[in-house]
Amino acid sequence: MKLLKDILYKAGLDDVSGSTNIAITMLTTDSRQAKNYSLFVAVNGSNIDGHMFIKQAIENGAIAVVCETIPEVQDKKVTYVKVKNSSYALGIIASNFYDNPSEKLRLIGITGTNGKTTIATLLYRLYQNFGFKAGLLSTVVNKINTVSLPATHTTPDAITLNSLLSQMVEADCKYCFMEVSSHAIDQNRIAGLRFAGAVFTNITHDHLDYHKTFDNYLKAKQGLFNNLPSSSFALVNTDDKNGKIMVQNSKAKKWTYGLKGLSDFKGRIIENQLSGLLLNIDSKEILTRLIGSFNAYNLLAVYATAVLLGENKLDALTGLSALEAVEGRFQYVKTGNNIIGVVDYAHTPDALENVLKSIRDIRTGNETLITIVGCGGDRDRTKRPLMAKIACTMSDKVILTSDNPRSEKAEDIIEEMKKGIDASDTRKTVSITDRKEAIRTACIMAKPGDIILLAGKGHEKYQEISGVKHPFDDMKILTESLKQAI
Repeated sequence: MKLLKDILYKAGLDDVSGSTNIAITMLTTDSRQAKNYSLFVAVNGSNIDGHMFIKQAIENGAIAVVCETIPEVQDKKVTYVKVKNSSYALGIIASNFYDNPSEKLRLIGITGTNGKTTIATLLYRLYQNFGFKAGLLSTVVNKINTVSLPATHTTPDAITLNSLLSQMVEADCKYCFMEVSSHAIDQNRIAGLRFAGAVFTNITHDHLDYHKTFDNYLKAKQGLFNNLPSSSFALVNTDDKNGKIMVQNSKAKKWTYGLKGLSDFKGRIIENQLSGLLLNIDSKEILTRLIGSFNAYNLLAVYATAVLLGENKLDALTGLSALEAVEGRFQYVKTGNNIIGVVDYAHTPDALENVLKSIRDIRTGNETLITIVGCGGDRDRTKRPLMAKIACTMSDKVILTSDNPRSEKAEDIIEEMKKGIDASDTRKTVSITDRKEAIRTACIMAKPGDIILLAGKGHEKYQEISGVKHPFDDMKILTESLKQAI
């Protein structure tokens, strides 16, 4: 319970109608969840304007309302607070309501198109192995020290986010490693948070269904670094041409990592095999269990972050060698007759290309590479032909199938993917709408020594069709299908 006047601090007030010396028991942006003595924040979202539900929130017990436009007809028992931006105010209010938890631990944000989940998860595991209590906010799972909580978004809403951070503080966590999505930055979900550091991985074609242009997408990512305090650090991948752009307006201390150009934290791949990566980092050789050049970048970012947080370099390197792959990120299974099945979350053109490059680096060239790939419905349509083109260019055989079609027809999505396929590649491409059947077909096609890449869904345990989520586990189905095909 907090006094309204206390949680409105720095929220950007324009006007107040009513008393702010009232107790607030909960925050909500959903009028249906409003209860007695709750504060309803009317957020003008991309699909729904919360201002339309102010009356319903009050009827359900809200005693105060934060909004951008105060209703003409007001309830005398309710306090109305006008702000410049409701979504921004929500972040500040939520942080105040939960006693500013991000200031009581060292919060590290990771943003970029690819690598966020792996870097955040590996950092969490590294610090757990170091003996620290730590929290994790990721696409796959949220962690409060050792307690796992389901994740519904890459970055939770501001209220949930601050609630989770508050629980981490109560659990005596000293660190939190958090994925920060472009949507979360653009929608002010991270407003009010204090980051001890932020990491930029890379930026490629993604989420243009939401951001409309690549420039808007770039600026959204940049927003994380623009708001860092001077006491924090900004770590960017210098091999990405947009790395320097990310931090050009940042007050934070700037650091770089990379495998190619000059950087503060320099790495080099010595060997890349199924047994793992042999890397040279800071003139020290280290054998890791992760595979692929993209994971060399991820591991280097983890190492650099640990050093910037004050860890001993040798301890950080030793810790890297004990880390294992994150679920759904280049996870592989090998059968008795040496067929290799790889499951990866790659759902962007760049991510798919990176995975296929990594497979190319470890294959002998005598085997057949079969790639199963689809694209999600109700998402960026422009990447569909690109995904198919990359799959066909870099694979021996390709099966186009469904991903999460959502409200679209899987057949229509596949047809859009086909537009990216060159005429010379049509002979090695087949379309099988049913994802389970596509996986089974690939396993039947595979001969001893061949490689199957199952891309797109990774860690997800469902397939969303017509608004309904059906149980679906890529790794489980692939493993079962490989056994049946032997």
